[in-house]
Amino acid sequence: MGLEIRRLHPLFAAEIGGVNLSRPLDPATVAEIDAAMDRHAVLVFRDQALSQGEQVAMARQFGTLDLGLKKLKKQAERMEHDEIIDISNVDTDGGIADRESRKVVSNIANQLWHSDSSFQRPAGKYSMLHAVVLPSWGGETEFADLRAAYDALPDGMKAELEGKEAEHSALHSRIMLGDTGYTEAQRAMMPPVRWPLVRTHPGSGRKLLFVGVHAHRIEGMALAEGRMLLADLLEHATQRPFVYRHEWKVGDLVMWDNRATVHRGRRYDLSQRRELRRTTTEDRPAAFESAA
Repeated sequence: MGLEIRRLHPLFAAEIGGVNLSRPLDPATVAEIDAAMDRHAVLVFRDQALSQGEQVAMARQFGTLDLGLKKLKKQAERMEHDEIIDISNVDTDGGIADRESRKVVSNIANQLWHSDSSFQRPAGKYSMLHAVVLPSWGGETEFADLRAAYDALPDGMKAELEGKEAEHSALHSRIMLGDTGYTEAQRAMMPPVRWPLVRTHPGSGRKLLFVGVHAHRIEGMALAEGRMLLADLLEHATQRPFVYRHEWKVGDLVMWDNRATVHRGRRYDLSQRRELRRTTTEDRPAAFESAA
């Protein structure tokens, strides 16, 4: 029996029914989900009651798991598994984290348009975010389709961007928001990486505009000029027609392709508990090079 697929947006994003992610998936179902990701880029699975271990096991069926910025942190964690990224405003004692804490700043940085782990090589492939506790309002997640964004560029801009590369930095957004207390050793652990602004997705074969807040300069351009171009491109890519807004329900698991989308969280009451758990897979080395 194939996946039950219901489109959520004219361009991308779909809800998937008939799958229990707490159980091992057979190879045919994994292949179907991969194919649906190539087509829709964002998949919503409702009513998934997942333990932390079950979420890690599910994610591993789609590739090697990535720790992201957890590589820089030497501190106590709430999660039972290193592979789970704690997207919450809860401190290690189980209380609501202080608004000035690094954890809350990190949550606020997630409200900027970004692609998970674009600041490293290999970058992130799929992210899977599971809703456990939700506040009374806010906290939605928005996704923008970078393939549709490229398609809508004027021909002159497409030609101008060919061959250009942007440098992505792990700490650019955090430092911009005032989280500056990183040591030189921590900064050296994640040196900037460069990615082409125009890429061809290895699964769908579609060209896309690879932008986001981690991109902070364009190779070969003056810093100011490059940053303004990046800002203009991100503004273009996140226009309302290209955006799907997900309103969370407890038990939702949303899976998205970081190579085809950017995303951001929305504001919520930081005095209310919000707990989501993320797992992210690494992209295959040279995936885009083989797709070019």
